[in-house]
Parts: sequence; C-alpha cells; structure tokens
Amino acid sequence: MIFDSLRDRMGGNDKITPMAIAHNSLFTAREKLDLLHQLKADATGASQEGKDLGFDAEEIDLAIAEVRRGVQDGVGADTVLKGDF
Repeated sequence: MIFDSLRDRMGGNDKITPMAIAHNSLFTAREKLDLLHQLKADATGASQEGKDLGFDAEEIDLAIAEVRRGVQDGVGADTVLKGDF
C-alpha cells in the first residue's frame, strides 16, 4: 500500500492529506497525480472494507483538480530542487 512510504516522505502519520500531496513541492505534478490516483484507489478499497482514512474520494478529487489547475498555470513540471518553486 502507498501509505507507508508516502507518510514517511510527508513527515509522519498525521500529515498525509490529499491537499498536502497537491501542494508538496518535492513532487512533480505527474508524481502528485499518480500518488493521488493511487490514494483514491486505496481510499475506495478502504471504504468498502469499512475503514476510515480521514478523507474521502471527493477530497482527493479536489486535490487532483488543484494539481491540474497548477499545471495549467505552469506550475509543477519540476520539483523545488529543480527550480519550479
């Protein structure tokens, strides 16, 4: 499951949210979208199993839309290390 490594990258268990992924400057827009789509699949599976992740598919969709708006505005092709932000 994606959560373990992603939680570590985001700084701990309590910091993983779809919008945190969307605004994280260490990921490119493509990486953010890949992570968010995987997160949505995992969240859908968890909800079918009766588990609560603290966010739902709608919140993930909002984060995906945020990343796409950023791409349209020319943000997110590179990471902060490559000079995007």
